[in-house]
Amino acid sequence: MQFVRDIHAERSAARRPVVSFEFFPPKTEEGDRTLLEKTIPALMLLKPDFCSVTYGAGGGTREKTLMIVDRIQREHKLTTVLHLTCVNATQEQVGEVIAQARGLGVKNILALRGDPPGGNGIFQKTEGGFEFSYQLVSYIKKLGGFSIGTAGFPEGHIACKEGKYVDWERLKNKIDCGADFVVTQLFFDNADFFEFRDHLVKKHGVKVPIFPGILPVQSASQTKRITTLCGAKIPPGMLAELEKHADNDEAAMQFGIDYATRQCAELLRAGVPGLHIYTLNKAHPTTEVLKNLKLA
Repeated sequence: MQFVRDIHAERSAARRPVVSFEFFPPKTEEGDRTLLEKTIPALMLLKPDFCSVTYGAGGGTREKTLMIVDRIQREHKLTTVLHLTCVNATQEQVGEVIAQARGLGVKNILALRGDPPGGNGIFQKTEGGFEFSYQLVSYIKKLGGFSIGTAGFPEGHIACKEGKYVDWERLKNKIDCGADFVVTQLFFDNADFFEFRDHLVKKHGVKVPIFPGILPVQSASQTKRITTLCGAKIPPGMLAELEKHADNDEAAMQFGIDYATRQCAELLRAGVPGLHIYTLNKAHPTTEVLKNLKLA
């Protein structure tokens, strides 16, 4: 397994973008089988550079997340990033997870503050735990042996009431604490990403790779639900088109594939280091987008 920072360096030297996928731990055994036996093998045909597995709101999928990470690395020989949050865990418990990950050969961790259980409500620090993600980044950096990623928010974090520029200053601090790559929250207006990137690069001299997070939408209702939780906006034209297909998920998915293709093409022309695709544990949309971009 490789460090993500080294994967980026190799792809950059070869003048090709990094392509990565994100998966989440399913809630059922049937979902586990579908992800592990169908979705992931199908997506491996696209030869991604790495993937990541989420930790679940409230950190409630710890064991399953580790299991999926381990299965992907062992069975597919693909570098996999473990998401790790500050939620519902003391520093000692976080250290136990990191030790488990190290024992499984994990070399990359995406350090996040995380969402409260259920994804709603106000984050509350666990006694003896971390309150902010920069503290988690610093802790992992001190332990050593990992490439550390962190999250960036092109529209500002939903919980940052001071505004997006303050949120971006905090991201710069996380990078200074040891994060060596950034994966962004999903967004649908590339202008938001370009402003975010240029602020970090031109004002603060950030040099670590910033991978835009891309969601090929699959339905109007699902997209509204996801954006409500994460605070991303749906551009009016996109929303109107999705609502035309409110009762036709197949048409909505095709619209999502076409929209994500155009979005990614513009980002690649603007020199992004790669694309991190939120698969929602589905193979077809991601496959079609990468085929359209001739990256499959």
